Amino acid sequence: MSRIGKNPVSIPSGVTVKVENDIIIVEGKLGKLEQPFSDVVIDVDSDSVVVNRPSDAKDHRAKHGLYRSLISNMIEGVSKGWTKELELVGVGYRASNQGQKLDLSLGFSHNIVLNVAPEVKVETVSEKGKNPIVKLTSFDKQLVGQVAAKIRAFRKPEPYKGKGVRFVGEVIRRKAGKSA
Repeated sequence: MSRIGKNPVSIPSGVTVKVENDIIIVEGKLGKLEQPFSDVVIDVDSDSVVVNRPSDAKDHRAKHGLYRSLISNMIEGVSKGWTKELELVGVGYRASNQGQKLDLSLGFSHNIVLNVAPEVKVETVSEKGKNPIVKLTSFDKQLVGQVAAKIRAFRKPEPYKGKGVRFVGEVIRRKAGKSA
């Protein structure tokens, strides 16, 4: 039995969960999320969601914990939301935003302008003497992670000086340079 899959997911107040035609719909104060599912049975009570599998077949076991985690992330997203913070480390690295347009200066000959999905709220923080920070907030965990990974891919942190775009709190393994 999946250790994650057998745990019930509690539904906080203000969140509704419905199952219709192999699609689970979670609605809350921050938004509405839908997720198609297969090979599992989802039981919705008044205060919890339980994911069960019909048999011990390999694909049923694989999807048991997966769908429980996806449902848990959806419920937490529409009730609290998800936030990712990226830090720009490097001389002259800057970030600014106007609405959903994120303008990044990462040491290239040109600025990178990224149109962020309307479901993701973008905020840039620039304080003197500190590295610029880009905050991404949304009710969809997968979308926030995807946008954050795309921004990080523009300039990944390098191991010698640590320059690049990194997640706040991420530890970069440093290498020693040339020894004379």
